Amino acid sequence: MENMTKRDYYEVLSIQREASSDEIRRAYRKMARQYHPDVNSEPDAEARFKEVTEAYEVLNDADKRAAYDRFGHAGVSNGGGYDFTNGPFGFGIDSLFENLFGGARTARRGPRRGADLRYHMVLEFEEAVFGVEKEIEASRQAVCSRCNGSRSEPGSQPSRCPVCAGSGEIRRTQSSFLGQFVSVTECDRCRGQGSVILDPCKECHGQGTVRNTRKLMVRVPAGIDEGFHLRLSGEGEAGDPGAPEGDLFIEFSVKPHPLFRRMGQDLHLEMPINIAQAALGDRLLVPTIDGETELRVEPGTQSGDTVRLRGLGVPSLRGGGRGEQIISFSVVVPQHLNEKQKSLLRELGETLDVPSPQHGERSFFEKVRDALGL
Repeated sequence: MENMTKRDYYEVLSIQREASSDEIRRAYRKMARQYHPDVNSEPDAEARFKEVTEAYEVLNDADKRAAYDRFGHAGVSNGGGYDFTNGPFGFGIDSLFENLFGGARTARRGPRRGADLRYHMVLEFEEAVFGVEKEIEASRQAVCSRCNGSRSEPGSQPSRCPVCAGSGEIRRTQSSFLGQFVSVTECDRCRGQGSVILDPCKECHGQGTVRNTRKLMVRVPAGIDEGFHLRLSGEGEAGDPGAPEGDLFIEFSVKPHPLFRRMGQDLHLEMPINIAQAALGDRLLVPTIDGETELRVEPGTQSGDTVRLRGLGVPSLRGGGRGEQIISFSVVVPQHLNEKQKSLLRELGETLDVPSPQHGERSFFEKVRDALGL
Protein backbone atom coordinates (compact mmCIF):
# COMPACT_ATOMS: atom_id res chain seq x y z
CA MET A 1 0.00 0.00 0.00
CA GLU A 2 2.98 2.28 0.56
CA ASN A 3 3.82 2.41 -3.15
CA MET A 4 0.33 3.69 -3.97
CA THR A 5 1.07 6.95 -2.12
CA LYS A 6 4.19 7.73 -4.14
CA ARG A 7 4.12 10.34 -6.87
CA ASP A 8 5.04 9.47 -10.42
CA TYR A 9 8.83 9.65 -10.82
CA TYR A 10 8.60 11.67 -14.02
CA GLU A 11 6.33 14.12 -12.22
CA VAL A 12 8.77 14.33 -9.32
CA LEU A 13 11.58 15.40 -11.67
CA SER A 14 9.26 17.53 -13.84
CA ILE A 15 10.30 15.76 -17.06
CA GLN A 16 8.55 14.02 -19.95
CA ARG A 17 8.38 10.22 -20.09
CA GLU A 18 10.57 10.24 -23.22
CA ALA A 19 13.29 12.35 -21.55
CA SER A 20 16.89 11.44 -22.37
CA SER A 21 19.53 10.44 -19.82
CA ASP A 22 21.10 13.89 -20.00
CA GLU A 23 17.72 15.55 -19.39
CA ILE A 24 17.13 13.28 -16.39
CA ARG A 25 20.56 14.10 -14.99
CA ARG A 26 20.13 17.84 -15.45
CA ALA A 27 16.70 17.81 -13.85
CA TYR A 28 17.98 15.87 -10.87
CA ARG A 29 20.99 18.08 -10.32
CA LYS A 30 18.80 21.16 -10.36
CA MET A 31 16.24 19.78 -7.91
CA ALA A 32 18.75 18.09 -5.64
CA ARG A 33 20.59 21.33 -5.18
CA GLN A 34 17.29 23.09 -4.53
CA TYR A 35 16.12 20.69 -1.82
CA HIS A 36 19.35 19.55 -0.17
CA PRO A 37 18.97 20.18 3.59
CA ASP A 38 22.28 22.01 3.73
CA VAL A 39 20.95 24.77 1.50
CA ASN A 40 17.19 24.56 2.13
CA SER A 41 15.86 25.00 5.66
CA GLU A 42 12.20 24.37 4.84
CA PRO A 43 10.62 21.58 6.96
CA ASP A 44 9.90 19.31 3.99
CA ALA A 45 13.23 19.88 2.19
CA GLU A 46 14.82 16.58 3.30
CA ALA A 47 11.70 14.60 2.30
CA ARG A 48 11.67 16.25 -1.12
CA PHE A 49 15.39 15.56 -1.54
CA LYS A 50 14.83 11.88 -0.80
CA GLU A 51 11.96 11.80 -3.23
CA VAL A 52 13.84 13.32 -6.17
CA THR A 53 16.88 11.14 -5.43
CA GLU A 54 14.76 8.00 -5.42
CA ALA A 55 13.20 9.04 -8.74
CA TYR A 56 16.62 9.71 -10.23
CA GLU A 57 18.06 6.38 -9.11
CA VAL A 58 15.26 4.57 -10.93
CA LEU A 59 14.96 6.64 -14.10
CA ASN A 60 18.73 6.93 -14.62
CA ASP A 61 19.12 3.13 -14.66
CA ALA A 62 17.98 1.66 -18.00
CA ASP A 63 16.74 -1.64 -16.52
CA LYS A 64 14.93 -0.05 -13.62
CA ARG A 65 13.40 2.57 -15.87
CA ALA A 66 12.07 -0.12 -18.21
CA ALA A 67 10.59 -2.02 -15.25
CA TYR A 68 9.05 1.17 -13.86
CA ASP A 69 7.54 2.16 -17.23
CA ARG A 70 5.94 -1.28 -17.46
CA PHE A 71 4.86 -2.03 -13.89
CA GLY A 72 5.04 1.31 -12.08
CA HIS A 73 6.37 1.50 -8.51
CA ALA A 74 5.75 -2.20 -7.98
CA GLY A 75 8.30 -3.00 -10.67
CA VAL A 76 11.17 -1.37 -8.80
CA SER A 77 10.18 -2.03 -5.20
CA ASN A 78 12.94 -3.79 -3.24
CA GLY A 79 11.02 -4.21 -0.04
CA GLY A 80 13.41 -2.12 1.94
CA GLY A 81 12.89 1.13 0.04
CA TYR A 82 15.57 3.86 0.14
CA ASP A 83 17.24 4.55 3.44
CA PHE A 84 19.12 7.86 3.50
CA THR A 85 19.90 7.88 7.19
CA ASN A 86 23.46 7.45 8.41
CA GLY A 87 23.89 3.72 8.92
CA PRO A 88 26.69 1.33 9.78
CA PHE A 89 28.25 1.91 6.34
CA GLY A 90 28.37 5.71 6.71
CA PHE A 91 26.05 6.12 3.72
CA GLY A 92 24.14 9.25 4.65
CA ILE A 93 22.33 12.00 2.86
CA ASP A 94 25.43 14.20 2.89
CA SER A 95 27.74 11.53 1.50
CA LEU A 96 25.28 10.79 -1.29
CA PHE A 97 25.16 14.46 -2.19
CA GLU A 98 28.97 14.60 -2.28
CA ASN A 99 29.19 11.49 -4.47
CA LEU A 100 26.74 12.95 -6.95
CA PHE A 101 28.16 16.46 -7.06
CA GLY A 102 31.91 16.00 -6.97
CA GLY A 103 32.83 15.52 -3.30
CA ALA A 104 34.01 11.92 -3.00
CA ARG A 105 33.02 11.11 -6.54
CA THR A 106 35.55 9.22 -8.63
CA ALA A 107 33.64 9.40 -11.90
CA ARG A 108 34.27 11.66 -14.86
CA ARG A 109 37.18 13.96 -14.25
CA GLY A 110 37.54 17.43 -15.66
CA PRO A 111 40.24 18.41 -18.15
CA ARG A 112 43.66 17.91 -16.60
CA ARG A 113 46.19 20.74 -16.47
CA GLY A 114 49.47 20.08 -18.26
CA ALA A 115 52.46 18.75 -16.35
CA ASP A 116 55.23 21.07 -15.12
CA LEU A 117 58.72 20.86 -16.59
CA ARG A 118 62.17 21.59 -15.16
CA TYR A 119 65.27 22.98 -16.87
CA HIS A 120 68.73 23.24 -15.28
CA MET A 121 70.70 26.38 -16.15
CA VAL A 122 74.37 26.92 -15.24
CA LEU A 123 75.41 30.55 -14.75
CA GLU A 124 78.77 32.26 -14.63
CA PHE A 125 79.39 34.03 -11.32
CA GLU A 126 79.05 37.49 -12.91
CA GLU A 127 75.82 36.47 -14.69
CA ALA A 128 74.25 35.55 -11.36
CA VAL A 129 75.34 38.87 -9.82
CA PHE A 130 74.30 41.23 -12.62
CA GLY A 131 71.60 39.22 -14.38
CA VAL A 132 71.56 38.04 -17.97
CA GLU A 133 69.29 37.04 -20.84
CA LYS A 134 69.85 33.53 -22.12
CA GLU A 135 68.26 31.56 -24.92
CA ILE A 136 67.36 27.98 -24.07
CA GLU A 137 65.88 25.07 -25.98
CA ALA A 138 63.00 23.39 -24.13
CA SER A 139 61.40 20.13 -25.20
CA ARG A 140 57.76 19.58 -24.29
CA GLN A 141 54.48 17.98 -25.33
CA ALA A 142 52.59 20.63 -27.27
CA VAL A 143 49.11 20.70 -28.81
CA CYS A 144 49.17 18.96 -32.19
CA SER A 145 48.96 21.56 -34.95
CA ARG A 146 47.23 19.13 -37.31
CA CYS A 147 44.21 18.26 -35.14
CA ASN A 148 44.42 21.18 -32.65
CA GLY A 149 44.28 18.72 -29.80
CA SER A 150 41.06 16.98 -30.89
CA ARG A 151 43.01 13.72 -31.47
CA SER A 152 40.96 13.02 -34.59
CA GLU A 153 42.06 13.32 -38.19
CA PRO A 154 40.84 16.65 -39.62
CA GLY A 155 37.38 16.22 -41.11
CA SER A 156 36.41 13.42 -38.73
CA GLN A 157 34.76 13.60 -35.33
CA PRO A 158 35.05 11.54 -32.14
CA SER A 159 32.28 9.03 -31.60
CA ARG A 160 30.20 8.62 -28.49
CA CYS A 161 31.71 5.97 -26.25
CA PRO A 162 29.72 2.72 -26.67
CA VAL A 163 30.50 1.58 -23.14
CA CYS A 164 29.30 4.60 -21.14
CA ALA A 165 27.00 6.05 -23.84
CA GLY A 166 28.87 9.35 -23.69
CA SER A 167 28.52 9.92 -19.96
CA GLY A 168 32.17 9.19 -19.20
CA GLU A 169 31.15 7.12 -16.18
CA ILE A 170 30.09 3.61 -15.30
CA ARG A 171 27.35 3.14 -12.74
CA ARG A 172 27.05 -0.09 -10.80
CA THR A 173 24.19 -0.93 -8.45
CA GLN A 174 24.75 -3.03 -5.36
CA SER A 175 22.10 -4.32 -3.01
CA SER A 176 22.29 -4.70 0.74
CA PHE A 177 19.84 -4.99 3.60
CA LEU A 178 19.87 -1.18 3.70
CA GLY A 179 18.71 -0.91 0.11
CA GLN A 180 20.42 -0.34 -3.19
CA PHE A 181 23.64 1.63 -3.54
CA VAL A 182 25.03 3.06 -6.76
CA SER A 183 28.78 3.39 -7.27
CA VAL A 184 30.10 5.66 -10.01
CA THR A 185 33.52 5.15 -11.62
CA GLU A 186 35.33 6.57 -14.61
CA CYS A 187 34.76 4.72 -17.87
CA ASP A 188 37.79 2.58 -18.71
CA ARG A 189 37.20 2.76 -22.46
CA CYS A 190 37.11 6.53 -22.92
CA ARG A 191 38.89 7.46 -19.66
CA GLY A 192 36.08 9.74 -18.65
CA GLN A 193 35.99 11.70 -21.90
CA GLY A 194 32.66 10.31 -23.09
CA SER A 195 33.98 9.85 -26.62
CA VAL A 196 36.37 7.56 -28.49
CA ILE A 197 38.56 8.27 -31.50
CA LEU A 198 37.70 6.21 -34.59
CA ASP A 199 40.04 7.97 -37.04
CA PRO A 200 43.17 9.03 -35.09
CA CYS A 201 45.18 12.04 -36.23
CA LYS A 202 48.09 10.93 -38.40
CA GLU A 203 50.44 13.46 -36.83
CA CYS A 204 49.91 12.74 -33.12
CA HIS A 205 48.43 9.23 -33.52
CA GLY A 206 45.38 10.13 -31.50
CA GLN A 207 47.25 11.61 -28.53
CA GLY A 208 46.34 15.24 -29.18
CA THR A 209 49.91 16.36 -28.46
CA VAL A 210 53.31 16.02 -30.10
CA ARG A 211 56.80 16.51 -28.68
CA ASN A 212 58.64 19.50 -30.04
CA THR A 213 61.62 21.64 -29.14
CA ARG A 214 61.43 25.39 -29.16
CA LYS A 215 63.69 28.26 -28.21
CA LEU A 216 62.84 30.53 -25.30
CA MET A 217 64.53 33.73 -24.15
CA VAL A 218 64.91 33.65 -20.36
CA ARG A 219 65.58 36.85 -18.44
CA VAL A 220 67.63 35.95 -15.35
CA PRO A 221 67.24 38.67 -12.70
CA ALA A 222 70.29 40.24 -11.04
CA GLY A 223 71.11 38.64 -7.70
CA ILE A 224 69.95 35.11 -8.48
CA ASP A 225 71.74 32.47 -6.43
CA GLU A 226 72.46 28.77 -6.33
CA GLY A 227 69.31 26.68 -5.86
CA PHE A 228 66.88 29.45 -6.83
CA HIS A 229 63.96 28.73 -9.20
CA LEU A 230 62.34 30.84 -11.89
CA ARG A 231 58.83 29.94 -13.10
CA LEU A 232 57.70 30.56 -16.68
CA SER A 233 53.91 30.24 -16.61
CA GLY A 234 52.28 28.25 -19.41
CA GLU A 235 55.57 26.96 -20.83
CA GLY A 236 55.14 23.38 -19.57
CA GLU A 237 53.37 20.39 -21.10
CA ALA A 238 50.06 20.79 -22.89
CA GLY A 239 46.97 19.89 -20.88
CA ASP A 240 43.76 18.20 -21.94
CA PRO A 241 41.64 20.17 -24.43
CA GLY A 242 40.28 23.17 -22.57
CA ALA A 243 42.80 22.89 -19.74
CA PRO A 244 45.83 25.19 -19.22
CA GLU A 245 49.42 24.22 -19.91
CA GLY A 246 51.81 23.47 -17.09
CA ASP A 247 54.68 25.72 -16.07
CA LEU A 248 58.41 25.58 -16.80
CA PHE A 249 60.68 25.88 -13.76
CA ILE A 250 64.27 27.03 -14.35
CA GLU A 251 66.69 25.72 -11.71
CA PHE A 252 70.00 27.56 -11.33
CA SER A 253 73.50 26.59 -10.34
CA VAL A 254 76.38 29.10 -10.27
CA LYS A 255 80.01 28.47 -11.13
CA PRO A 256 82.51 29.46 -8.41
CA HIS A 257 84.64 32.60 -8.84
CA PRO A 258 88.45 32.36 -8.55
CA LEU A 259 88.60 35.37 -6.18
CA PHE A 260 85.22 36.11 -4.65
CA ARG A 261 83.12 34.07 -2.26
CA ARG A 262 79.46 34.97 -2.00
CA MET A 263 77.51 35.01 1.28
CA GLY A 264 74.01 36.33 0.68
CA GLN A 265 74.36 39.80 -0.81
CA ASP A 266 77.96 40.24 0.35
CA LEU A 267 81.11 39.31 -1.57
CA HIS A 268 84.21 38.26 0.37
CA LEU A 269 87.78 38.69 -0.86
CA GLU A 270 90.98 37.66 0.91
CA MET A 271 93.66 40.25 0.09
CA PRO A 272 97.32 39.28 0.76
CA ILE A 273 99.80 42.02 1.79
CA ASN A 274 103.47 41.82 2.73
CA ILE A 275 104.95 42.70 6.11
CA ALA A 276 106.08 46.13 4.98
CA GLN A 277 102.61 47.06 3.73
CA ALA A 278 101.09 45.74 6.96
CA ALA A 279 103.49 47.68 9.18
CA LEU A 280 103.80 50.94 7.23
CA GLY A 281 100.49 51.06 5.37
CA ASP A 282 100.05 51.44 1.62
CA ARG A 283 97.69 52.30 -1.20
CA LEU A 284 96.92 49.48 -3.60
CA LEU A 285 94.47 48.41 -6.27
CA VAL A 286 92.06 45.65 -5.23
CA PRO A 287 89.74 43.71 -7.49
CA THR A 288 85.95 44.10 -7.15
CA ILE A 289 83.12 42.53 -9.15
CA ASP A 290 82.85 45.91 -10.94
CA GLY A 291 86.56 46.24 -11.67
CA GLU A 292 89.61 47.45 -9.75
CA THR A 293 89.38 50.17 -7.13
CA GLU A 294 92.03 51.92 -4.99
CA LEU A 295 92.16 51.01 -1.31
CA ARG A 296 94.18 52.42 1.59
CA VAL A 297 95.90 49.90 3.88
CA GLU A 298 96.21 51.41 7.34
CA PRO A 299 99.63 51.16 9.12
CA GLY A 300 99.71 48.29 11.60
CA THR A 301 97.18 46.18 9.74
CA GLN A 302 96.99 42.64 11.10
CA SER A 303 95.96 39.39 9.47
CA GLY A 304 92.17 39.07 9.70
CA ASP A 305 91.48 42.83 9.70
CA THR A 306 88.65 43.73 7.33
CA VAL A 307 87.50 46.65 5.21
CA ARG A 308 83.95 46.99 3.85
CA LEU A 309 83.24 48.54 0.47
CA ARG A 310 79.58 49.52 0.42
CA GLY A 311 77.51 49.05 -2.73
CA LEU A 312 79.97 46.67 -4.37
CA GLY A 313 78.20 43.46 -3.42
CA VAL A 314 75.28 41.56 -4.99
CA PRO A 315 72.01 43.32 -5.95
CA SER A 316 68.93 42.32 -3.97
CA LEU A 317 66.28 40.35 -5.85
CA ARG A 318 63.66 42.39 -4.02
CA GLY A 319 65.28 45.74 -4.79
CA GLY A 320 66.82 48.08 -2.25
CA GLY A 321 70.41 48.27 -3.43
CA ARG A 322 73.47 46.06 -3.30
CA GLY A 323 75.39 44.36 -0.55
CA GLU A 324 79.00 44.99 0.44
CA GLN A 325 82.39 43.69 -0.61
CA ILE A 326 84.25 42.61 2.51
CA ILE A 327 88.04 42.52 2.17
CA SER A 328 89.98 40.43 4.70
CA PHE A 329 93.73 41.13 4.87
CA SER A 330 96.22 38.32 5.13
CA VAL A 331 99.79 39.30 6.07
CA VAL A 332 102.18 37.07 4.15
CA VAL A 333 105.46 36.20 5.91
CA PRO A 334 108.22 35.65 3.31
CA GLN A 335 109.65 32.16 3.24
CA HIS A 336 112.65 32.75 0.98
CA LEU A 337 114.88 35.77 1.77
CA ASN A 338 118.22 36.84 0.34
CA GLU A 339 121.06 37.91 2.60
CA LYS A 340 120.32 41.64 2.29
CA GLN A 341 116.67 41.09 3.30
CA LYS A 342 117.73 38.96 6.25
CA SER A 343 120.22 41.59 7.37
CA LEU A 344 117.63 44.35 7.23
CA LEU A 345 115.11 42.33 9.19
CA ARG A 346 117.71 41.39 11.83
CA GLU A 347 118.53 45.05 12.23
CA LEU A 348 114.83 45.87 12.55
CA GLY A 349 114.24 43.05 14.99
CA GLU A 350 116.95 44.35 17.33
CA THR A 351 115.05 47.62 17.69
CA LEU A 352 111.69 46.02 18.50
CA ASP A 353 110.33 44.66 21.72
CA VAL A 354 109.49 41.01 21.74
CA PRO A 355 105.73 40.75 22.33
CA SER A 356 104.36 38.09 24.65
CA PRO A 357 102.03 35.39 23.26
CA GLN A 358 98.34 36.00 23.93
CA HIS A 359 95.88 33.15 24.33
CA GLY A 360 98.42 30.73 22.98
CA GLU A 361 98.83 32.63 19.72
CA ARG A 362 102.31 33.45 18.40
CA SER A 363 102.95 37.09 17.59
CA PHE A 364 103.60 38.43 14.12
CA PHE A 365 107.31 39.07 14.76
CA GLU A 366 107.75 35.60 16.25
CA LYS A 367 106.55 34.27 12.93
CA VAL A 368 109.05 36.59 11.20
CA ARG A 369 111.93 35.33 13.37
CA ASP A 370 110.97 31.73 12.60
CA ALA A 371 111.04 32.58 8.91
CA LEU A 372 114.51 34.13 9.28
CA GLY A 373 115.80 31.19 11.31
CA LEU A 374 116.71 33.47 14.23
